[in-house]
Amino acid sequence: MLLYPRVGFGHHLGTIGRKSTIKTEGKRNAENSQKRSVYAGFRRFPFPQPTLNHLVRERKILLFFMIDNLAESVKGKRDNMSILKLEPAFKDYLWGGSRLVKEYGKEYSGSVLAESWELSCHPDGPSKIVNGPYSGKTLKEYIEAEGANVLGTNCRRFKDFPVLIKLIDARQDLSIQVHPDDQYALENENQYGKTEMWYVMDAGEDAFLYYGFKQEISRSEFEERIYNDTLPEVLNAVPVKKGDVFFIEAGTIHAIGKNILIAEIQQNSNLTYRVYDYGRIGKDGKKRELHIDAALNVTKRKPIVKHRNDYPHMADCDYFTVDKLYMDGKVMKRMEGDVSEGSFVSLLFLDGNGTVCCIDEKRKTAQDRGDIQVSYKKGDSVFLPAKSGRYGIEGSCDVLVTTIREKSGNSEDSV
Repeated sequence: MLLYPRVGFGHHLGTIGRKSTIKTEGKRNAENSQKRSVYAGFRRFPFPQPTLNHLVRERKILLFFMIDNLAESVKGKRDNMSILKLEPAFKDYLWGGSRLVKEYGKEYSGSVLAESWELSCHPDGPSKIVNGPYSGKTLKEYIEAEGANVLGTNCRRFKDFPVLIKLIDARQDLSIQVHPDDQYALENENQYGKTEMWYVMDAGEDAFLYYGFKQEISRSEFEERIYNDTLPEVLNAVPVKKGDVFFIEAGTIHAIGKNILIAEIQQNSNLTYRVYDYGRIGKDGKKRELHIDAALNVTKRKPIVKHRNDYPHMADCDYFTVDKLYMDGKVMKRMEGDVSEGSFVSLLFLDGNGTVCCIDEKRKTAQDRGDIQVSYKKGDSVFLPAKSGRYGIEGSCDVLVTTIREKSGNSEDSV
């Protein structure tokens, strides 16, 4: 049975939370053509004497407002108490290995797994939600359904979801490559460029990567060395070990070397200009495509000057801020944080196991609170929507925490 609310012209409706203006119909006289306001909150409604049609119509309108407001209230509560556990998209590039399956529990049946896209709204590989009412939906579908507010106010300046977070298993050397900045990419590729950071999760003995040039070179020398296969001779080869961090601005020539496991946080872009690929053959039986002309246009040909100071963060720029937290599960076994309205929080667990929970400060115990929580293990990715409030991590963990801060005035990091 559908019961209309008891709304009379002299009764109190209660808090609805909005105000709307409507026009009456009927005879064209001063009384029936005037605008009438529906006020929320314990107030009388300043309507003239109603007809039966008016009364029915006003009741329907007020019922609509009440239902609409209730839906928004429920939606808001759901947003504020969501913990989304994600399933990655997989990439089987020829240089990949099997460590993400064997050591990080990725459910993948192929023989080579190069990358797992742990937090992604990119059309080339969106991550999916595995828990809650949106289970089976992509993260992008969740955002479209719930609204951009789940990303936070600091993300409003971005046209698309701002970041892409990956795990990378390089069993062999990756191609020597470069990514354009936003200006070049938008003008020539109709998409954004790519600035990124790497956290080295593990590295074999004698492992190294290429990170910029040893010294400044000319455009003509750069081109000549690409064609005569001597480019590696002028690149800056950096030995790496577990725990190393690299910030790779757009325009920096680079390559991950073999036997390195990396967590990568980057702009939401899949735009790469391959410069040198050791003559390797792709799945189609042909040498993999190079993008020499574009690379010549965007590559910074000077050595990297380490002038950045991201302290206390691992990496901090207008595109992302990355921090690292560690708990041994003994001396430190619980930490709490806050998800503000400014940004979502991404948790990428590199090690450990435990639970992530939302905390209702008004209730005393975990059992009383009925906290929403999910379990995590090594390799899991968790997304907390903006304005979720307090959350806790309990157990042992080595976790990368990614957020989006307000835009700075630094032109080097402009979006």
